[in-house]
Amino acid sequence: MTLNPLIPGSGSIRILDQCLLPYAETWREIDTLEACARAIETMQVRGAPLIGVTAAFGVALAMRANASDTALAEAVARLARTRPTAVNLHWALARMREKLAAAPASERAAIAWREALAIHADDIAANAAIGRHGLALIAEQAARKPGPVRIMTHCNAGALATSGWGTALAPVYAAHAAGIPVSLWVSETRPRNQGLLSAWELSREGVPNTLIADNAAGHLMQRGEVDMLIVGADRIAQNGDTANKIGTYLKALAAAAHKIPFYVAAPTSTFDAACADGGGIPIENRSAAEVQRLSGLNELQQKTEVCIFAGHCANPAFDVTPAALITAILTERGSVAPANIATLLDS
Repeated sequence: MTLNPLIPGSGSIRILDQCLLPYAETWREIDTLEACARAIETMQVRGAPLIGVTAAFGVALAMRANASDTALAEAVARLARTRPTAVNLHWALARMREKLAAAPASERAAIAWREALAIHADDIAANAAIGRHGLALIAEQAARKPGPVRIMTHCNAGALATSGWGTALAPVYAAHAAGIPVSLWVSETRPRNQGLLSAWELSREGVPNTLIADNAAGHLMQRGEVDMLIVGADRIAQNGDTANKIGTYLKALAAAAHKIPFYVAAPTSTFDAACADGGGIPIENRSAAEVQRLSGLNELQQKTEVCIFAGHCANPAFDVTPAALITAILTERGSVAPANIATLLDS
C-alpha cells in the first residue's frame, strides 16, 4: 500500500486533505487540538477508523499545550462533538482518557503521544487482519467460476478511511496482491461522492474498477453482474445492525432480493456494546449545502462550487442496515455472523 492519509511527526501530524481529492493531493500540518477537531468536522479526514486515530492525536496535541485535568476533559469533549455516528471516535477518546487520567500532568504529553501512536499502529494491524480474513471469502468465490470476482462497494472504506489497507477494501487489496482477479463496482455515494475516492485509490493500486451512479446498483445485481458486496461501517450495535454511509441499506435490500452475499468489514472498535440495536445509533445530519452544491475545477484548476438548488434539502449522512440482511461481519478477529457478535467480542 502506497497511500497513508495521516503521517505522525514528532510534534504534529500531516494529513492528506480529502476535501480536495481527487483534484489535488494537498497535505496539511496539524499541530493544535482545534485544527484536529476542524479537520474531522470538515471531513479533511474521514472514515470511522481514521477519525478515531486523528482524535487520539488531537488529545495528544492538547496535552502538549496544557496537561491539566481541565484541559484533558475539554479536549475530549471538543473532539467528541465533531462527528456523532462513528463510534471509533468515542472508543479512541475513551482509551486516551483512561490512559491519561491517573498519570501525573508532567508525564501526560509523552504518554498521550505514545498512546496515539499505538492506536495508529493497532489500526494498521487490524486492517491487515481484516484483509486476510476477507481474502479467504474472495478466494472461495473465485474458485466457483472463471473470470474476475465482481465486488460492489459503497462510499470509501479503503486506505483513505484508515491508517492502513482499509476495511472493506482490505480484502480486495489482499486478493489483488495474491493474484486473484477482482473487479470493483464503486458506488459514487452522493452527495459527498466518496465513491470517487475509492475509484481514485483503487486506480492508484492498479485494481480494475468502474464508478457507477448510486442507483445503478440494483440494476447490476438484477442482471447477475455482482458476485458479492463488501462495505464498511461507522457503528455496529449489539444485535449486528450496522450504520454506514447513506445508501448502504438500499444495496443490502437488493443483495438480499438477488441472494448475493453482503459483507460488512470493520475493526472491533466499531462495535458499540452500549447500543442494543440500530434504533439507538445516532444519525448525523449534515449541511444542506452538500446537496445544494456541486464541486469541480475552474479554469485555473482550483476547486470551486456551484449552487444548483436553493430550496429545502435533507442530508442524512448514514443509514442503518438490519442484521438480517448481513451475511457476515469481517473483523481483525475473524468473520462472524451478526447473531454471534457477543461470542466474537468475548474471545
